[in-house]
Amino acid sequence: MILNLSRLLHLRPHVCAVIFFLGLAVLLPACNRGPQRTSIPPAAQTVLDTAIQDIDFGNYDKIYREAADEWRNQVSLEDSRVKMQQLRDTTGRVHTRTLQTAREEQTSTAPVAGHSLTAFYQTNFEHGPGMEAFVLIEHGGRWYLAKYYVTAGGQK
Repeated sequence: MILNLSRLLHLRPHVCAVIFFLGLAVLLPACNRGPQRTSIPPAAQTVLDTAIQDIDFGNYDKIYREAADEWRNQVSLEDSRVKMQQLRDTTGRVHTRTLQTAREEQTSTAPVAGHSLTAFYQTNFEHGPGMEAFVLIEHGGRWYLAKYYVTAGGQK
């Protein structure tokens, strides 16, 4: 809606005030939304950086040993190793990885119950673009990798 400025100037002062405050009511919530949080607690960032490096270098046994109980309770070392290698074979190596958003939560439900952090990355793999999600969980003041998801070329 476009208002003609000359017509607006002829309106009574209280009508102008109503229009002004209605405009503020519409614009302020949009200004306050801002981007989603992308800050990551330092201890979680360290674990995330290590997990990313281990994934990139194919240190799948190390990832498994250092992962949260939630990871190890769902899959054996051998199955974890095989799945990680299958992901690498499907996507190829990472060319670039850009953090899109990070979400810290305290929940009693999925993706993991408790104090968790999920970091989403836009990733360019050797075989095309994709997304990665790293889910970390905090236990006893320490962060652990609990889940790792990859979506690339229709694969998951």
